Amino acid sequence: MFPIRDHNPSGRTPYVTYALIALNVVIYLGYWPLFSDARALNLFFYDWAMIPARVTQAREYSGLLTSIFLHGGIMHLVGNMLFLWIFGDNMEDRMGHLPYLAFYLACGVGASLAQVAAEPASMVPTVGASGAIAGVMGGYLLLFPRARVDILIIFIVFFRIITIPAAILLVLWFAIQLFSGIGADLSNGGVAYWAHAGGFAIGGALTVPVFLRLGGRRFWNVTHGQPPNPEARYAYRRTSIPRVRPRK
Repeated sequence: MFPIRDHNPSGRTPYVTYALIALNVVIYLGYWPLFSDARALNLFFYDWAMIPARVTQAREYSGLLTSIFLHGGIMHLVGNMLFLWIFGDNMEDRMGHLPYLAFYLACGVGASLAQVAAEPASMVPTVGASGAIAGVMGGYLLLFPRARVDILIIFIVFFRIITIPAAILLVLWFAIQLFSGIGADLSNGGVAYWAHAGGFAIGGALTVPVFLRLGGRRFWNVTHGQPPNPEARYAYRRTSIPRVRPRK
């Protein structure tokens, strides 16, 4: 189940969101050649990723920030950037460019700290913008719970696009992170579920001042949890390109 877009146009150009996507892609391309050399890649991640034991024992904190701009593979990068592209523009629209950037970085660092708290002795490097983006999703849930999101469902050979409220997608995603985090083991190449869950919770908490500034419950009463702007409408229509049948 993958979100592919939301029906929530932003009122300003999301320069910070675009810049974050571009920065993540450029950084990934910068160390992409290392994927052909496992030893070099491991050394690179050892220097720049977030390693919980180095935070708790050696007091090395730089990885809390640098790790949120690294990714462990192309699909890891693409998936994270898709979520950021879908949900980031509206959060930037409501917060403003610089406050949104500070919010994003705070969520990323907070998510890293949540993973440290869950596995303080782990020597496994953790990388990815997932925690920061989870914070964006947590804030989006608070501001736009009923915004519609198009979801691509893939089940073996069955493909279908459906539209659901953002709250269903985001609450379900958060619940999966919580349940998956129980008993998760990063040493076996696992996922940093507690970074995801922590980032989501931190993002929701940091968005509360924005929510109150917008009017709190009055904001919800006016918008009913939907985008406070004209909803984007998408129409599917048949292509005008004629079909050419193969000759017998």
